[in-house]
Amino acid sequence: MLLGVDVGGTFTDAVLFDGRELHTAKAPTTPQDQSQGVLAAIGEALRRAGREPGEVERFAHGTTTGTNALLEERGARTALIATRGFEDVIEIRRQARPSLYHLCESPPRPLVPRELRFGARERVGPEGVIEPLAETEPERLAAAVEAAGAESVAICLLFSYVDADHERRLAAALRDRLPGIHVSTSHEVLPRFREYERCSTTVIDAYLTPLLARYLRSLSRATESVGLPEVEVMRSSGGVARAAEAARSGAWSVLSGPAGGAVGAGLIASLSGDGNALGLDMGGTSCDVCVVEDGAVRLTDAREVGGRVIQLPMVDVHTVGAGGGSIAWLDHGGALRVGPRSAGAEPGPACYGRGGEEPTVTDANLVLGRLGADSQLAGGVALDADAARRAVARLASELGLGELETAAGIVRLADQEMVRALRVVTVERGVDPRRFALLPFGGAGPLHAAAIAEELGITRILCPRAGGVLSALGLLASPRRRDASRTVMLSGAELTRERVAREVARLRDALAAAGSAEEARVECRYELRYRGQAFELPVPGAERPDPDELREAFAAEHERRYGFRHEGSEIELVHVNVALLEPGPRPRPRAAAAEPRRSRRRVWMRGEWHEAEVLRGELPAGTRVTGSAVLELPETTMVLPPGWRAEVDAAGTIVAERMP
Repeated sequence: MLLGVDVGGTFTDAVLFDGRELHTAKAPTTPQDQSQGVLAAIGEALRRAGREPGEVERFAHGTTTGTNALLEERGARTALIATRGFEDVIEIRRQARPSLYHLCESPPRPLVPRELRFGARERVGPEGVIEPLAETEPERLAAAVEAAGAESVAICLLFSYVDADHERRLAAALRDRLPGIHVSTSHEVLPRFREYERCSTTVIDAYLTPLLARYLRSLSRATESVGLPEVEVMRSSGGVARAAEAARSGAWSVLSGPAGGAVGAGLIASLSGDGNALGLDMGGTSCDVCVVEDGAVRLTDAREVGGRVIQLPMVDVHTVGAGGGSIAWLDHGGALRVGPRSAGAEPGPACYGRGGEEPTVTDANLVLGRLGADSQLAGGVALDADAARRAVARLASELGLGELETAAGIVRLADQEMVRALRVVTVERGVDPRRFALLPFGGAGPLHAAAIAEELGITRILCPRAGGVLSALGLLASPRRRDASRTVMLSGAELTRERVAREVARLRDALAAAGSAEEARVECRYELRYRGQAFELPVPGAERPDPDELREAFAAEHERRYGFRHEGSEIELVHVNVALLEPGPRPRPRAAAAEPRRSRRRVWMRGEWHEAEVLRGELPAGTRVTGSAVLELPETTMVLPPGWRAEVDAAGTIVAERMP
């Protein structure tokens, strides 16, 4: 009995797998206390399965607590202790200008205000200690932090990844004098070079950890009181950790929700395809896209969330503000826009009948007949077609267009936003999207899948049976995972098999000491660059890699990514990354036995009305459909336009192909 629960911006999804069947449920997300929505979704899934909480053996959870706190700037009151003279590195940043022609655009304000930044009188260089940390310095800084009223402290000293003694002494003094305060040290969070990235990641960890810890304690008490097992929390790297471990480091769970969807996409791509797919997770608030190759999602070692850098291993997911609840609006020039602002769970789209009045993508799909006026969305949401038409009509009058044209324009703009997101993770990185299947999921993804596939030249779509709750399915299938990395800077004669093996063993042993099982698998990635380059490229390798094989793997990846290689240039190994993975369950969903209910309705597709066949409910294996059709699954809806045909496989996945 496996349970996965994912908290989204609009709905909280639960999936229960009893070894034979999937039992799914949705409940509205409760932003003020997410645990209420979690318990509601779990209760409904257990009721549908006819099971009791005590029968659940594993409970995995994906949360947006850290993401939301970071984006909304409502984390802990955090202080920063840095080497004297470097207190402002968190504000100076990299001086990069992502919007080259927006001269007045400002970066997000620092999470640590100037009055909470403290300089430590010490200095460590690449060769060792330059200025020792005075005996009185730890107590002085602890007193300053206490007087400032900080709830959490980030310690980031120069070259602490080489010598962490000063950070350890400061952390010990803070924990001794202020036992209720959280302390994040850069040598524990990110023992790698690049000062700004290390400082930013450590600050984010300190900023989020107290909030995440409170949430997980509250959730654990609530779930354990009803007989559920200990919560396991999805981390951004695509693996789960026990709640007590996850609560100690908030930065590792910033992409908790999207990571579950990426793992679920990998599972379905392997079960129903050749393992290669482009994941498209369109929920109520946003859309996450990723590349799945050979059943695994790509990892990245850094990304920005809300304009702030986090340099930790995480699934390579790109997010845009295009969801079912994304609001359509007019900009100052009178042009139609969609998102990133969302109607969220409360009040939601106008058609939810909860007080929302602004038109959203969901309202537009209802006006176009892609959603049925007599349909009921997952979570028990009944649709109000009249409210949707009124919302769209108000925007149409401002545009000077008809209601139908406006609704079609809203959907088209949402499609284009998602196409652009998929191009970021494919075309812009040297990946041809045409050799992948499109794997749409989330409550709204399959509605838009065919149009997006046609735009990108994709001829195959995999729509999972549990597409509306695939992130929750991915959670219960995730491995337990721990990651560690270290800057080594090896090149020339120093880059030997023995030296690299020692670095790997050092990281592996530290991870094993944290409690990994004996059967845990070791996964190594090495980041290399040509000497003089500013950034590295990661390549996989063995625990005792041949340096020449590493060099060749890097050169091949450089050529694939950038189109050339520097023959004869010196290559240096910059970082070693090691992960220990305990394999997760591999649930195999099965197609339902019940027959769907069939009807017909008018649906707007490709600029005109079509009399489309509508199949509502579970679809048994072998079911064949030819567009125009609408497939209303329990948690999501798929639109199949003319020129497409589909068949349901043994796992319940709708495998759609574009006809020649």
